[in-house]
Amino acid sequence: MITRISHRRYLLILGILLAIEWALLAINPYDRADWALENVLVVVAVLVLVATHRVFPLSRISYTLIFVFLLLHEIGAHYTYAKVPYDEAFSFLFGFSLNEALGFERNHFDRAIHFAYGLLLAYPIRELFIRIATVRGFWGYFLPLDLTMSTSMLFELFEWGAAEFFGGDLGMAYLGTQGDVWDAHKDMVLASLGALIAMIATAAINLSLQRDFAAEWSESLRVKIFQPLGESAIKPMRRKRKS
Repeated sequence: MITRISHRRYLLILGILLAIEWALLAINPYDRADWALENVLVVVAVLVLVATHRVFPLSRISYTLIFVFLLLHEIGAHYTYAKVPYDEAFSFLFGFSLNEALGFERNHFDRAIHFAYGLLLAYPIRELFIRIATVRGFWGYFLPLDLTMSTSMLFELFEWGAAEFFGGDLGMAYLGTQGDVWDAHKDMVLASLGALIAMIATAAINLSLQRDFAAEWSESLRVKIFQPLGESAIKPMRRKRKS
């Protein structure tokens, strides 16, 4: 009981901190319409987490990773991703321009968030796969990477659709390509790289702590059903249905 209360309290603290940041950054955003559009998926995500926290509570690690990602996303929503003043903040703190030091010619905050999407959300996705689909071994690392990559692609399509639907300055602000025709491709690569790093780190930790790591990995790649599917599976199903 103590563990459950402590876990809920931890989630409540994260929720309060996120609500405080959200309220502060909701004040006079750079583009109110873009801010509202950027927050659509945030509202959906928060509602899902709240609705499932009793029947399917995630680990503190997963909640924390999601929390950090949402914090970063809200910064991008406030300024619009193409105008987040990270370089000005860096210059104020360290006395030199990060963009100049690295040779950046554009605002790369959106690139960082796409990378963070993979890095921070691949582990919560892995937890879903393990606890719901009971995946093990290789599939416990590949499927979170795969889903992160596919959802990154879907988000790029969502951005494109939203930009086409709203058009004008709002559409361009939400799309945030900054003139780069390969923007969507680079975003997907960065999300995939972040997820890959997260899964490699998770595998390394499990390798050092899990005694049956190699056996579980090997078992996950073993063929369990030797009979081919397709037409071989359809025929007995049709005979069974007729009978």
